[in-house]
Amino acid sequence: MQRNFLEKFLNKISNFPTWIKEIIYINLSKEVNPSNDLAYIFATYKPKLTDKGKCELDYKKSNFDQNIYNILEYCDQGISISEMALNTYMSMEEIANYFLFGLDEGFIQLPDNSQIINIAGFLAGKFRTGEYFVQDGIISEAQLDDAVLNYEHRAKKHNKKFGQSLIELGLISQKQLDIILSIKEEAKKRFILDHNEVPKITLIDEYEKKIKELTKENELLKMRLMEMGKIHE
Repeated sequence: MQRNFLEKFLNKISNFPTWIKEIIYINLSKEVNPSNDLAYIFATYKPKLTDKGKCELDYKKSNFDQNIYNILEYCDQGISISEMALNTYMSMEEIANYFLFGLDEGFIQLPDNSQIINIAGFLAGKFRTGEYFVQDGIISEAQLDDAVLNYEHRAKKHNKKFGQSLIELGLISQKQLDIILSIKEEAKKRFILDHNEVPKITLIDEYEKKIKELTKENELLKMRLMEMGKIHE
């Protein structure tokens, strides 16, 4: 089942000439915020099965959807969340839903890092914006309750988003909101990766060898054509 698309893709890129990798790095650094490691934390996490999860995977007693058993099998193989998405052609949002299902059913072990559950819950729609920041310990439940009351009485009338209300109350920063909303939006996208589409590196020596072979073939062809011409004369 495992296709290791991401690993093969990265291995190809790692073999690129340094100057090509520098160009890729510089261009990506303009688009990716280096301080934003939330998406990376979730995407690179490798879920582990519980004994209950292994039993369900082996015997399939609950007769769940095949996608669930595919996810459980990936967990048993030590596959990361991002690799699961690539192998199943699902979005990160969909994988987050299956991941939370596995946790709720006791099939998948609880991560040591609570941020992984928080991000999965936010991506899957289990937590709203304010709830996410409460789960992450950035604001308290009391502050969230006050923010909801303020939103209902004031901000909602002016068609403001709830997240913007949290900023105006000084509970979160614009950067914190932008990061988490960006992760949510990106998680909806599907990404089909074919490592075969990555350009291959061909050394100059290989090109010269091919050129010599073609030159030799052309010379032989010319000789044959000349011989054929003499025969007709």
